[in-house]
Amino acid sequence: MHSIRITAHLLSQILLLFVVVSLHVNVIAQEKELNIIKPGSFLYAGKQPRSWPSPSGHFEFGFYPQGSGYAAGIWLVGRPENTVVWTANRDDPPVSANSTLEFTAQGTLLLRTENGEEKIIANPSSSGSVDSASMLDTGNFVLYWKRSVVWESFDFPTDTILGGQNLSGDHNQLISSVSRSNHSSGQFLLSMQPDGNLVAYVNNSAELDTDDAYWDTGTDGYSFSVLNLNTRGVLTMYSESNLDEERVPGLLENGSTTGNETKIIYRASVDPDGIFRLYSHQLESNTISNFAQNLDDVCDVKGHCGLNSYCSGKGNDFGCYCYPGFTFIDENTKFLGCSQNFTVDGCEARKDLSIQYKITALENITWAGYPSYVKHDLDKEECKKACEEDCSCGGVLYSSTGCSIYGLPLKYGRRQESIMTTAFIKVIIGSTISPSSGISPILINEGNRSLILTMGLSLGSFASLSFLMALCSFLLYRHRVKSYEKLSENTSPVLTEQFTLRSFTFNELDEATHGFGEELGRGSFGAVYKGILPGNGKSIVVKRLPKVNEGDTDWVRTEMMVIGRTNHRNLVRLLGFCVEGSRKLLVYEYLSNGSLADFLFNMNERPVWKERARIALDVAKGILYLHEECEACIIHCNLKPHNILLDDSLTAKISDFGLAKLLRPKHTSSSTRTKGTEWYSAPERQSSASVSEKVFDVYSFGLILLEIICCRSNIEVQVCSADEILLSTWVYNCFVGGELKKLVEGEKEVDMRMVERFVKVGLWCIQDDPTLRPPMKNVTLMLEGTMNVPIPPSPSPSPSPSPSLPHV
Repeated sequence: MHSIRITAHLLSQILLLFVVVSLHVNVIAQEKELNIIKPGSFLYAGKQPRSWPSPSGHFEFGFYPQGSGYAAGIWLVGRPENTVVWTANRDDPPVSANSTLEFTAQGTLLLRTENGEEKIIANPSSSGSVDSASMLDTGNFVLYWKRSVVWESFDFPTDTILGGQNLSGDHNQLISSVSRSNHSSGQFLLSMQPDGNLVAYVNNSAELDTDDAYWDTGTDGYSFSVLNLNTRGVLTMYSESNLDEERVPGLLENGSTTGNETKIIYRASVDPDGIFRLYSHQLESNTISNFAQNLDDVCDVKGHCGLNSYCSGKGNDFGCYCYPGFTFIDENTKFLGCSQNFTVDGCEARKDLSIQYKITALENITWAGYPSYVKHDLDKEECKKACEEDCSCGGVLYSSTGCSIYGLPLKYGRRQESIMTTAFIKVIIGSTISPSSGISPILINEGNRSLILTMGLSLGSFASLSFLMALCSFLLYRHRVKSYEKLSENTSPVLTEQFTLRSFTFNELDEATHGFGEELGRGSFGAVYKGILPGNGKSIVVKRLPKVNEGDTDWVRTEMMVIGRTNHRNLVRLLGFCVEGSRKLLVYEYLSNGSLADFLFNMNERPVWKERARIALDVAKGILYLHEECEACIIHCNLKPHNILLDDSLTAKISDFGLAKLLRPKHTSSSTRTKGTEWYSAPERQSSASVSEKVFDVYSFGLILLEIICCRSNIEVQVCSADEILLSTWVYNCFVGGELKKLVEGEKEVDMRMVERFVKVGLWCIQDDPTLRPPMKNVTLMLEGTMNVPIPPSPSPSPSPSPSLPHV
């Protein structure tokens, strides 16, 4: 009996061991079947393993090529190419081949770049509560805790939803990609709105404007809150509180669901052209079919053609065209829109100009937006004349309902035979400076023949006047020649003969400044003194440059000639110079309203927004001229509010341009720069001796633009919280938090759309990565509203100076 009990006990132990081993083998088999990923696993952008596949191998999660680098995401495996259906941190720049993706022991999915920067891709709210991950055959990447899903990519859609995926709750929208190969956020957005309406619109503002919408389901007023694509390829909408599905008329659906559905994968995507399409992927035949889409005509998508252009065509056979007098900003990316060959900054700036233009008619065309005003009971000619008489008019739409006057830019243009509207476009063909600012613009149009006669008579008078001016110029020339002959022996004749500027002797400037007695300031490039020219009593500014060796005279001569040939309304005018031996002096016009720093930071009252916005555009145009439009490219390298001066009409003028190169790098090194100058320098300048990169000026302008917006210094220690010390950090936090009104708090008559546009431009300009900073041409166009401004990433500011530093 005892031996029987022993045998029974032994059998029970063996049976228990068999059950445990069976369970363990079963768990291993299940994990293998689900391709379970354990913490501590790695993926590599430049080598294997690059991805984690789903059990069937139809989907993979990992690194895929994008641009010149790699991005992390999910794709549907196909031949000859894969289809990307989800991208992590899609608006970050591509990473290098040395980047890695780690599933950490703490349960975080972490992307680590080559330079050591870490970016979180997935991190459930409860830290340490993840024990595994898996790429599922549905295209969903999930994180588990004890076999329960705690995070899934289906909750964070980008431009695509797959079979079994919803749009609902906080993640109720799809944003198109820039292109088929660039999966960053694009122009178009599909949103499941709280009012039960599914809407497609142009993604170009913080708030939805009904003007931007181009398609909807017309279900506003329903209780729908969920959009679902089921595994049979049918899109439905229903309410979370009422799970009974209700098919919505007009919503995309699969017309045929026959066949082996397990071998078909369905997806719905907002494509880069703005059309919402439903696709089926036949896995056996490796074919892709687009069997439904919300719009048949690409031109029905607003924003497909950019500002000041229109879309013409039918279906996929279409083209973008500029209005008369406009040209494409970039022929290869026409969605950026068009700009004028000639620009004038509003009616106020036209008071001293004679604007010449003509009115061009286009039939069967319309555009969106709110007109400045509408006039009724006018015929075509009267409507056309109404635009002629309005200096702010950029275009007119004439139809049976009235005459609508619009300012620039014109957006969402469409040309189609069924549109019974005539458009009149004002085409600027030139300008001349009027003798007096009170003279009205000269209007030239096809019907004004008397004006042409008047201009003919004026030309005769002009010829007579030209003869008198030529005679005076000859006499003046003879006088200048005699003046040049009186220069001291130390003055370089080779230098002076190539200048059209006035050449001063040192004694003349010493007398004009009363022995250099009234010092206006002192900076990196020397001291500045106020003076008065004897004879005409004109106020001047004299800048004494550091002494230059005699052997550098040719170098100074060449660079001074470049500075002297600049001519722009937003640059301080150089009146003359003095070169005597090692003494070098420059003579500038005197501007009575001081510097931009005084205007922004030392005023008793905050300057009004319109003045600040105009000043910002003035500065941008001045930098653009130096970079791209003058005879030789000039990099300022020392931009800051103290070097931007204001004239009597508060027109901003940049000073000290070209001096960095004139004095050579040894005179402008970091050892001689003030703290204020360092605060406006790009991060890479701390490690680079080169001063030939335009990106330095772009970065400095970005900081100045943010200061103009907020009327405060880049670094401010007397603030409410530590986050506000560095202006760029505070502005970015307000931008992403939708609190831009804090930046202009207490101000009246502020255009918040313009504030948002200026903020986005400023944040792009101060990106740590120099390649992300836009050129000044694009900066100017974006500030004017001619070019769309994408959502900027975080500027990732470099370490700030000590908070104990004084206010700049």
